[in-house]
Amino acid sequence: MREAPWMVLIGPAAAGKSTLGEAMASATGRGFVDIDAIGGDYYAEVGWDMDRLRSRIRQVGRVAAEREWEPARAHAVERVVVDHPDAIVALGAGHSHYTRPELFRRVRSALASVAHVVLVLPCPDQERSVQVLRRRSLATKQTDWISADGHDFLAEWVRDPGNRALATIVLHTDGELPARTRTRLLTMCGPA
Repeated sequence: MREAPWMVLIGPAAAGKSTLGEAMASATGRGFVDIDAIGGDYYAEVGWDMDRLRSRIRQVGRVAAEREWEPARAHAVERVVVDHPDAIVALGAGHSHYTRPELFRRVRSALASVAHVVLVLPCPDQERSVQVLRRRSLATKQTDWISADGHDFLAEWVRDPGNRALATIVLHTDGELPARTRTRLLTMCGPA
């Protein structure tokens, strides 16, 4: 068994990381872990939880609160990599995006031992990707990811060069059924 996850899926909200992760886990017989589902315990280890994040959003605004929360997200990534060897892991959108270089370096170091870090995006065109993701987010999460002060988190995540620096594979999925995307990704990754 590997000492790190076999695959980590990164990318913006509504990119399809969880859907693809579940499909890949089923196809390869590996466990699937979604950091959005289990991150609470990891955030708590460094004094954060979702209630604190919501409180900080009300107090300082979404952008400032997200920046304050970055160390907790980096900690969660480090822990999920250690705790889930040979699994397939989906990282929530902000877990691969950092404004502080030292936190990005920590996450990059944590992911260095992962065989496949897959950046999932709708298409190569960034503006089109933002449009597709916004439409999906509104349909599935009832949010457009634009904060009250006009900050566009989807655009930030799509344009973030850090995601591309972390990725060993960039996978474009728009217009493709999940089963086809899974088959293509299995081919890219070689024998499971």
